[in-house]
Amino acid sequence: MTIRFENGIVATLGQNNRVLWNGSVVTDGEQITAVGDSAKMKERFPDAEMVDCTGKLILPGFICTHHHFYSSMARGMAIPGEPASNFVEILERLWWKLDKALSAEDITLSAQVPLIECIRNGTTTVIDHHASPSMRDGSLDLIEEAVRQAGIRASLCYEVSDRNVPGGGIAENERFIKKVGKGDGQIAAMMGLHASFTVSDETVETCVGIAKDAGVGCHVHVAEDAADRKDSLAKYGVPTVERLHKLNVTGEKSIFVHCVHIDDSEMQILADTGTSVVHNPESNMNNAVGVTKLLELLRKGVLVGLGTDGMSSDMLAQMRCAYLLHRLDNRDPRVAFVEAPRLLLQNNAAICERQFSLRLGEIAQGRPADLAIIDYRPPTPLSEANFLGHLIFGLVDATVDTTVCKGKILMKNKKVLSLDEERIAARSRELAARMWQRL
Repeated sequence: MTIRFENGIVATLGQNNRVLWNGSVVTDGEQITAVGDSAKMKERFPDAEMVDCTGKLILPGFICTHHHFYSSMARGMAIPGEPASNFVEILERLWWKLDKALSAEDITLSAQVPLIECIRNGTTTVIDHHASPSMRDGSLDLIEEAVRQAGIRASLCYEVSDRNVPGGGIAENERFIKKVGKGDGQIAAMMGLHASFTVSDETVETCVGIAKDAGVGCHVHVAEDAADRKDSLAKYGVPTVERLHKLNVTGEKSIFVHCVHIDDSEMQILADTGTSVVHNPESNMNNAVGVTKLLELLRKGVLVGLGTDGMSSDMLAQMRCAYLLHRLDNRDPRVAFVEAPRLLLQNNAAICERQFSLRLGEIAQGRPADLAIIDYRPPTPLSEANFLGHLIFGLVDATVDTTVCKGKILMKNKKVLSLDEERIAARSRELAARMWQRL
């Protein structure tokens, strides 16, 4: 089906962003067919279905390069016992109890809820990291089914850890990686690892062997808290990144999440190996673990993307948080204005290209038809020259009206079309209460 999204302000992004007033984006099936002046596009494609985008800005769909769908049912939950005083206690008292309590239906609903929120926020691609030790085998199939029903793209993996059983999750990852193969542009697979301090050398080596044979990368939390670095130094005599590098976890297809507590030599390893890093500013602040040295990583040439770590599915909010955090952390009002948007608008697309073999993040002929159409009437002039100012100080507070992925309209006029939001929320409330009791 050919669709003409017309009469909007089109920001193409990509290497040479263009802002087109009264522009149209024409899609045919899963690809963008043409971009240009609305009148000209109407002449060229008169029979296309028309979606009026007056008063709206048309952008490429947003990307989240690190999410935890399974954390959904923790919202509003009172953690049993004394409040956690550090990151390890947060894991032990909350997340490791919650993931162990998840049932099969909990996993499905825990995916569907954030998938709806992705659609509501114009997020059309996610790289997720899952854990459910009591319902491990087949868990990635449940998430895949939810993703396909929702209509967005996702790269999935299971969090391998030795904390319950040695190598827990290896078989589920291997099975799913083989099932997905090279992927179909909607679902991709990675080898998931929890973190250095919960996996032995033997477990890591097994995971790396499977990943290398399949041509995929590893998705692992790295030095999120100082405890991870301390553990690596005590057990292996080297810091976290160096340990993982010696075990061949690094590489262009791998994602090292957080990297808060790393030094210059570790940053250089990441740069030299082309390993991607994903920054999760809201999560790091929430867990009080520290601040990733973002500007130093970028200066060294590390590809740094932006994720939510399960905090939300709103990528514009994450971008703005990164912008504010690094200005404060560096005590410098001159920084992060370009860098924070770059993580979201450019680097996330580059990371996903390594996962999906698709170039996302740009509105151009032949590119995937993934769009976020946002209510926005600029109160000041808007052009390529000042687009970032509107992004950080205007669009971050705007509402997504229409979300498109693979050429299919997933939300229109703020109504999610691909999932039954009311039914899912009601059932999730019911099961979440039961799960809380099991904790």
